[in-house]
Amino acid sequence: MEILGPEAGAAETFAVAAGAKVLVIDDSNTIRRSAEIFLRQGGHDVVLAEDGFDALAKVNDHLPELIFCDILMPRLDGYQTCAIIKRNPKFTHVPVIMLSSKDGLFDKARGRMVGSQDYLTKPFTKEQLLRAVDVHRRGAS
Repeated sequence: MEILGPEAGAAETFAVAAGAKVLVIDDSNTIRRSAEIFLRQGGHDVVLAEDGFDALAKVNDHLPELIFCDILMPRLDGYQTCAIIKRNPKFTHVPVIMLSSKDGLFDKARGRMVGSQDYLTKPFTKEQLLRAVDVHRRGAS
């Protein structure tokens, strides 16, 4: 998509990147809604999932370009969810960013072992979330 410059008929155009389709998986309604608001303000299309099982159904239906996944969730934790998503050849290229209130080295390493590309500590800011999308979209293209 291109937008014309400030003057009518201007030869200058600006490229505008279309928003990413982002899946946010978190059992906390507050975190899901915060992430949704921040990402939509950044121009992204957002799909929400309450847990790993919900996410596995939605990842196939919505084909996200990037996934934020909480670690501590009931039934199917974030590590298991990430590993299952990454085992599917259709989604091996999709960046997964783990979300956790813990900032431990072990948690980050375990996330990498199951295929995540990054780790974001909660609570996150709008800037951190949007920067993560920008960095990982550029890295994936």
